[in-house]
Amino acid sequence: MTQQELEKYLWGAATSLRGTIDAGDYKQYIFPLLFYKRICDVYDEEFEKALEESDGDLEYAAFAEHHHFIVPETAHWNSVRETTVNVGIAIQNAMRDIEKANPETLYGIFGDASWTNKNRLSDATLTNLIEHFSQHKLNLKNVPDDQLGNAYEYLIKEFADDSGHTAAEFYTNRTVVKLMTMIMDPQPGESVYDPTCGSGGLLLNCALHLRDEGKEYRTLKLYGQEINLITSAIARMNMFMHGIEEFSIVRGDTLARPAFLHNDELKTFNVILANPPYSIKAWDKKSFENDPYGRNLWGTPPQGCADYAFQQHIQKSLDAENGRSISLWPHGILFRESEAEMRSKMIEEDLVECVIGLGPNLFYNSPMEACLLITKTNKTKKKQGKVLIINALKEVKQERNIAFLEQKHIHKIFKAYKDFKNIDDFAKVVSVDELLENKGSLNIAQYLSNVDTSEPNLSLDEALTNWKEKSATLKASINELFNVLN
Repeated sequence: MTQQELEKYLWGAATSLRGTIDAGDYKQYIFPLLFYKRICDVYDEEFEKALEESDGDLEYAAFAEHHHFIVPETAHWNSVRETTVNVGIAIQNAMRDIEKANPETLYGIFGDASWTNKNRLSDATLTNLIEHFSQHKLNLKNVPDDQLGNAYEYLIKEFADDSGHTAAEFYTNRTVVKLMTMIMDPQPGESVYDPTCGSGGLLLNCALHLRDEGKEYRTLKLYGQEINLITSAIARMNMFMHGIEEFSIVRGDTLARPAFLHNDELKTFNVILANPPYSIKAWDKKSFENDPYGRNLWGTPPQGCADYAFQQHIQKSLDAENGRSISLWPHGILFRESEAEMRSKMIEEDLVECVIGLGPNLFYNSPMEACLLITKTNKTKKKQGKVLIINALKEVKQERNIAFLEQKHIHKIFKAYKDFKNIDDFAKVVSVDELLENKGSLNIAQYLSNVDTSEPNLSLDEALTNWKEKSATLKASINELFNVLN
């Protein structure tokens, strides 16, 4: 199959579920089935190779065969394919048996989809899915890692386009991911971490970035944490589908229970890339006030917005010598009054290297403008005491209700970042002192004259928070005025 034929074939499995389950739930079933089929086909391929090398001697082949993953005979795809009644139970049991047979690598990887609920997925529906996937062998000879990995990424994007509001849980705009990876420039042997890794796109692209440069990507140490069970499973499958096996992706709440520790402290990493969930309210602010890992470096964020809890977690998790981070946020993180003190401390410690304002619609199902916040624990002498601010709001291609960065946009932004100098109406180097004089505001409009100074695109929650803050300030001023008059 060509790449296009493979993608069409895999997407056909998803479209067979239309009208049966919500589009947002496709990923719970299609990804595990795809991975299950891949494992079984590769398992058969590995046995056939051993048989070929042993000149058809079954006994010797059984002794000589080497498998990436063990597939018990009763859990093989062919066994499930022969099942006609209670197909969901057969699929679920087979997946659990494969997880048990590979506890160190595959435990929990198939997620917790409800395969046995016949009201959602009848025997006929599941049989049709099994038969659809059975049309082609998905072994390494027919479908190499690169081809399957690209098709997997294609499915992730299609599910994002098709599933509406759930898309942001597991998908980050791939053109933005490419820019973020180029800026971080991970090197062989370094550790890379994503505290809210979604489907693993940021981590994966770091490895692929090295591979495309002809460098040794297998020595890259990849770590990720993701709170959603099925999304964390998709991230692990994503790695395997691309032929990457050296990684650790853990399910869990990063703020409440960080997964990666060393000597009871947060493990530190050379590179951190993140697209955290923005402005979440359901987090444990009280515990963060007395955080056992010392993540409240600059203070405690307001209950209604945990953005700077994530940003402080990122900073605390950076290597002291060459740690560098890049995180994708809405513009509000640059100027919200409720976070001014924390933002000022971050700037005062000379941790911020660059701020890049991106255009609207780069967040799925949101017209908000995005920005990239780049920090370093040990800035070069040239950049010390300075922050580069880039206005790339117009460097974006709008198409229907989404947007993406074209190659010319990525090149222009990346070059400005590398050059670290003033560019008329596009980039400006601002001193830390000037930023602090402006109460720690990183609002791009304050420093680049060609930026629209009207109120930036905000979410409803951000607009409400700003309104409450300004109302409280106004009330305090009125009370002060009455006190003076009295």
